[in-house]
Amino acid sequence: MRTLQEYVREAQEKKVAIGHFNISNTEGLWGVFRAAQALSVPVIIGVSEGERDFIGVPQVAALVKSLSDEFDYPIFLNADHTYSFDRVKEVIDAGFDSVIFDGANLSFEENVKITKQCVDYARACGREVLVEGELGFIGQSSKILDGIPDGVLLDEKSLTDPVVAKDFVEKTGIDMLAPAVGNIHGMLRGGVDPKLDIPLVKEISEAVKIPLVLHGGSGNSEEDFKAAIANGVAIVHINTELRVAYKQGLVKALQENPDEVAPYKFLRGAVQAVQDVAIKKLKIFNNL
Repeated sequence: MRTLQEYVREAQEKKVAIGHFNISNTEGLWGVFRAAQALSVPVIIGVSEGERDFIGVPQVAALVKSLSDEFDYPIFLNADHTYSFDRVKEVIDAGFDSVIFDGANLSFEENVKITKQCVDYARACGREVLVEGELGFIGQSSKILDGIPDGVLLDEKSLTDPVVAKDFVEKTGIDMLAPAVGNIHGMLRGGVDPKLDIPLVKEISEAVKIPLVLHGGSGNSEEDFKAAIANGVAIVHINTELRVAYKQGLVKALQENPDEVAPYKFLRGAVQAVQDVAIKKLKIFNNL
C-alpha cells in the first residue's frame, strides 16, 4: 500500500483533498471508515490529546491498523493538535502515521525549536511519520460557538504571513503546514463560518512549497473548500460537525426507542449520522 505522504502528494497534484475526521470512540471510527469505503477514497482519522486520552493511545493505533490490515485500505492515523514534544514522541512510538505539533500560541522562536525537535525525532524513528506544524492561532476547541474564539483575530495582520511561513518551513523541515487563513476551530452557532482568504492560501502555498492543511473545516462553505483545495490545501479537518451529528443521531435513536438498553442497537443512529456527514464532505473534497 502507498504511504500517507504519497497519497497527500497525489491529492495535491489532482487538486483534491484527503478528509481528516476526528473520532472519540469506535462508533465514530466505523462511521468515517464506511463513508470512505463507500466512495473508495483515502481517509485520515484524527485524535486530539483529549480524544486519544479517552480512547487510549495504543488502543486507537491498534484499531486503525486493524482496519487498514483487514481491508487493505488507505486509512491513516494522525495525532491532532499535540502541545508538547513528549506527547509527540508518545504517538510516534505508538505507530501513528502523522502528528501535528501545535505551537501556534508560542513565540516564533519557541515554535520553531520544538517543531524541529519533533521533526528530528520522526526522521530517526525508523519509519515514515509525517510532521505538521502550525503557524497562526485559530482557537483550540471543537464546539458550537456564539462568536469568534477568544484570542483569534481575523484581520490581515493576524493571519499567517507567507514570508514568515516560508522561514518557518525552512527552519523546521516539516512535511505539512497548517496556516491561519480565516479559518477557526469550532463552528459558529448559525452554522456558517467566516469566508476563507483564498488569495492568502495561494500565496502561502507558493511560498512554502509543501502541502497545506485546513483546520477548523466545520462550518466552511463548499465554495471555500473547493477554492482552498485548488490553491494548495491537501488535507481538510472536520470535527465539530461530526460531534453534532453524533449527538443528534444518538438522541433521535433514544427518543424513538426509549426502552432499548442494548448500546450496539441505539448507537447505530450515531454511526449513521457520522457516516452521512463524512460522505458529504468527502464528495466535496474529492470532486465527486
